[in-house]
Amino acid sequence: MTRVLHRTIEVQPDLAVSGSGLTLTLGDGRKVLDASGGAAVACLGHGNRRVAEAIGAQAQRLGYVHTGFFTTGPAEALADLLLENEPGGLTHAFFVSSGSEAMESALKLARQYFIERGEPNRTRFIARRQSYHGNTLGALSTGGSHARRVPYEPIMADRFSRVSPCFPFHYRRTGESDGQYVKRLAEELDTEFQRLGPDAVAAFCAETVVGATTGCVAPVPGYFKAVREVCDRYGALLILDEVMCGSGRTGSMHAWEQEGIVPDIQAIGKGLGGGYQPIAGILISGRVIAALASGSGAFVHGHTYQAHPVACAAALEVQRIIREEDLLTNVRNQGVLLERLLRDRFSTHPHVGDIRGRGLFFALEFLENREEKRPFDPALRVHERIKRHGLGAGVGIYPTGGTIDGRAGDHAIIAPPYNSRPQEIETIVDRVEAAVLSMFRELSQSGRRAG
Repeated sequence: MTRVLHRTIEVQPDLAVSGSGLTLTLGDGRKVLDASGGAAVACLGHGNRRVAEAIGAQAQRLGYVHTGFFTTGPAEALADLLLENEPGGLTHAFFVSSGSEAMESALKLARQYFIERGEPNRTRFIARRQSYHGNTLGALSTGGSHARRVPYEPIMADRFSRVSPCFPFHYRRTGESDGQYVKRLAEELDTEFQRLGPDAVAAFCAETVVGATTGCVAPVPGYFKAVREVCDRYGALLILDEVMCGSGRTGSMHAWEQEGIVPDIQAIGKGLGGGYQPIAGILISGRVIAALASGSGAFVHGHTYQAHPVACAAALEVQRIIREEDLLTNVRNQGVLLERLLRDRFSTHPHVGDIRGRGLFFALEFLENREEKRPFDPALRVHERIKRHGLGAGVGIYPTGGTIDGRAGDHAIIAPPYNSRPQEIETIVDRVEAAVLSMFRELSQSGRRAG
């Protein structure tokens, strides 16, 4: 019996006792390749000695101080490293303990920015359906993750609205070009600004490459340039949530670098500290900081463990390793291999409808009928089945349901560490293939199919 309230009370999760590189050792002795880094978190794998030693040294030196009184060397050094050369005009960092806290901070900062500028009527935020921005109430109010929202909708804020996702596999019209699709989505966003009032919107929020909710959906070319133009037209900020897709996961340090635009506020998280300590944050443009500096001079927000020195020391070492070992190049190279192998194995599979992603951030979407793009009956819980069969095949992948509309659709994310080697990528795909074959064999034998 466990006294921990796990994510489900019905089934107790397996006990993980240790990890080394890609390999997790479970309590019963089984070995599992962690092919998704949990939730695309463990970007250096497990058991990295340099990071562990940096954590221990900092904990011995100084474990905690309150940021209302002090700053620390690790926090200052981490901000300096991340913001070296002020990428895209981002000049300051604010460190917290989770991606949800990062998005809450971004929302509050956007609101305060307009108060400082004398525009207090800007109280609305626009995001997208089939998005995820965190589980705290403000972040959950922003996102469009149906299953997570439903129990809490009566107590959510009502200042958030959503437009269509940029999800071409399911929502681009037949015969519609990239340019036509982008134009339609930009017009929809413009219409939403007009509906709310052009001077009422504080920010538009989006994941640059959508993570868990739809499974590694990258934008079509030109989408974010069009979005940036709409935001600029109405004087709103652009908040990009790169908690899952950023910090190198898609092959560039910032996923927005591949879109030819820059955000006003960027949320970062999972790849920042690689799971060695809980840490996330926001990177902030100089113009937002300038508004605070010329106004109240303070950000009216904070957390007890904000810029925690041990967490910052861990993230600093992770980021140093990424740079010293040129791991972004490896992400790009191994990402090409991962995509090729996935397409070789699954491009003709009758129940794999789409293979998508960037860098070391790919997903398989499972469909009952790929020609009609018809999902499996949600009651079959295909995403839970692939997790179980994955563990049975000795591989951990990250599955989610509700891919298409929050209710129907199943996918699984494959997101290996940035320092993965070709042989490891090949083994991962071998085991994923074994899991997929085993799962659909079970479904076939059970005689169950979509209704």
